Amino acid sequence: MPIQAFPVNCDGGLILDRSIFALDPGEATKLQNFEPDTNGGYAKIKGFSKFDSNQVSGSGGILGLAFYGNSKVIAARAANVQHSAGSDWTNIATNRTSAERYTFTNYDWDGTENIGMADGVNDAAYWDGTTYTTITASVAGTKPTAPEIIQEFKNHLFFSGMSNSPHTVKFSAPFNENDFSAASGSGEIAFGDDVVSLKPFRDQLIIFCKNSIHMLAGSSSADFQIKPITRNIGCLSHFSIQEIGGDLIFLAPDGLRTVAGTEKIGDTELATISKQVQPRLNELTQNQLSNLSSHIIKSKSQYRLYYPTTSGTEALSTGLIAVLKRNVGTGEIGWEFSDIKGVKPMIAASGYISDAEKVVHGDYDGGYIYLQENGNDFDGTSMASIYQTTDFNMQDIGVRKNMQRVIINYKPTGTIRDVDMDLIYDYNDTTAAQPSTYDMTDASGAALYGSGPYGSAEYGGLVYSPLYRQSVEGSGFAVALKFTDSSTNPTYTIKGFSLEFTPGARM
Repeated sequence: MPIQAFPVNCDGGLILDRSIFALDPGEATKLQNFEPDTNGGYAKIKGFSKFDSNQVSGSGGILGLAFYGNSKVIAARAANVQHSAGSDWTNIATNRTSAERYTFTNYDWDGTENIGMADGVNDAAYWDGTTYTTITASVAGTKPTAPEIIQEFKNHLFFSGMSNSPHTVKFSAPFNENDFSAASGSGEIAFGDDVVSLKPFRDQLIIFCKNSIHMLAGSSSADFQIKPITRNIGCLSHFSIQEIGGDLIFLAPDGLRTVAGTEKIGDTELATISKQVQPRLNELTQNQLSNLSSHIIKSKSQYRLYYPTTSGTEALSTGLIAVLKRNVGTGEIGWEFSDIKGVKPMIAASGYISDAEKVVHGDYDGGYIYLQENGNDFDGTSMASIYQTTDFNMQDIGVRKNMQRVIINYKPTGTIRDVDMDLIYDYNDTTAAQPSTYDMTDASGAALYGSGPYGSAEYGGLVYSPLYRQSVEGSGFAVALKFTDSSTNPTYTIKGFSLEFTPGARM
C-alpha cells in the first residue's frame, strides 16, 4: 500500500486533565524543560548561570530580590541587604535580624528612585541609592509593626501583614514614608479577612486576602473607596502574584487565576486559567505553598511558578511555565503550560539592567544569585528536557500502522546533537515490541552566508526551520513520540512533524 503521512503541528502545551482519546494531536502528555513558543512549537528552555561570582553576605538562602535604577540587583540574605551590578556585593543594611522573605516596592516622589522593603520581622525601610532609612513614624503617628508587605500607591506607602493586625492595611501620609498622622493624610483600612498582598493594577490597588479580593480606588484618604471583587476566592501566596499581559495572575485555591477574569466572571471556575494542568496544583503540599516563588519573562509572555520542598534536592524541584500565546492551529489566544524541573529558588524576580530584561533567582540554601535565560545548562548541571506527544492512531484505532519515517520540522539556534527520539507503540503496552532509541545526531542548523564558519554551516540551506528525516521501524495501532535531551545543546524549537506509515491489517 502507498505510504501515508500524518502531519502534526506542535501547539496546545501540557494537558493533564483529559483522556488520551480526547487530546488534540499537537498537545503533550509530558513537557518538561520545554516551553510553548509564542511563535508556535515547543522550545527547549535556556539555562542559568551566576549573576555575580560572589555570594551575598550572610548564611542560609536568599530572602529577597529586586531591581533598582536600571543598573542593580538588590538581594537580602540573613541580616544583610546588598546591591550588585554583577561584580561584587555592596552593603545597604546589615542589621535586619531574623528576617523572613522580603517584599520590595520602587517609587520616585522627588526625582530620586527609592526602594522600600519589608520582611515581616523588622521595621520597614527604604533606600535612595545612598542612604538607608527605617520607617519608625519619626514625623508623627504610629509605625506599622513588622509588616510583611510594602507597596507604593498614589504617593503613599501601603503596608499589610502586620504582626499585631493581620486584617489591616495601613498607609502613610502622601510623599512622606515616616508620617502616619491622620491629619497629614495617613490612615488604616480594616478587612474581615487576613490580608495576603497588595498590588497596583489599572490605577487601582488590589487587596488580596485569604478568602476574598478587593480593590481600592481614589488618590488620597479623602476619596479612597473599597469595592469587593469577590468574597469567595482568595490568594494563597503573595509570591505567586505577577502582572503579565495587562492583567494580574495569582494562585487561588482552585488554580491560577487572573484578576480581570475573576472580576468579570465572578468566582466561578470559568475564571481559572490552569484547568489543563490542575493535577499539578492539586498535589501541592503546605510546605510547597509556603515556598512558592514566581516571575515573568515579558519578552516571551511567560509566567513561571516554582514550588520546591524544603528538604527536596534541586534536581527534583519542580514548577510550572505558563505562556500566553495564540494557538497556531485554532487562532485563539490562551494559556499553554509545561513543567520546569531542576530549579530550586528561594525567591525570584524580573526587571531591567541597561534597558535589557533580566530574570534572576536566589539560592534556596546558599548565597548565589542566578541569571536565567543565560547558557544551555543549570549553572553547569545538564537539564533533563522531555517532550512526549499524545498517542496517534491516525483516526483509526483498528488498523495497524507500519511506521516508515518521521520528518521533524524544527528551528535551531545551533547544531543539535544527542537528542534521543523514541517511538512508543500501543500506549507503551509491555507486550508490544518497542524499537531502540534513535539518536538525532548532527541535526545541524543553517547559517546565512558570512555568519557561520566555513565548512561547518550549510551553504544555501533554509535559515528558519530545517527538516530532519529519520527512518524508523516497528508497528502498532497507535504510536507516540518521545524526545529526550540531557545535553548542553543550544535551545531549539520543535515546530511539528510528519509521521509516514503504511496501513496494515485491521484487527
